[in-house]
Amino acid sequence: MLQERVKKAIRDVPDFPKPGILFKDITPILMDHQLSVDIAAQMANEASKWNIDAIVGIESRGFFFGMMAAQVLKVPFIPIRKAGKLPYETVSHKYDLEYGSAEVEMHIDTIQPGWNVLIHDDLLATGGTASAAAELVLKQKGNVAGFSFLVTLDFLNGKEKLDSYSENFSSLVNY
Repeated sequence: MLQERVKKAIRDVPDFPKPGILFKDITPILMDHQLSVDIAAQMANEASKWNIDAIVGIESRGFFFGMMAAQVLKVPFIPIRKAGKLPYETVSHKYDLEYGSAEVEMHIDTIQPGWNVLIHDDLLATGGTASAAAELVLKQKGNVAGFSFLVTLDFLNGKEKLDSYSENFSSLVNY
């Protein structure tokens, strides 16, 4: 079963990025070509039900499988990056974090009005970054078709923050 293969490949890193955090490291998955292909196929299969026109991936781990799924579905892949990282004119959204704030942005010419856009990231924790990505899609007059994650940390209730944007939600593994 794919979920079991993914969970087995994920490496737990204690006390990263700070004491008390158990970081779920997905990079060992990238060493397994077939597992990576299977993950992208599963993501694309789920997303195909939502009539999407594009996939946005959140910097940086959301780029890995977001790009692969976009290729399978033959739709554009759009990167969402931290402020100041994109070279062309951008639209941005500021949001609060546990210890301060952050800002994400995308190029202004990427989402066409009315497009159904899937938002992908590797991991859903509190939902702040995914919500910011949804706001960027809305600022570009796109529709949030759904959310896709490799991992969801259920105990942080991030999904609740996303429910107002779309009822479509996919996560391969949950903790």
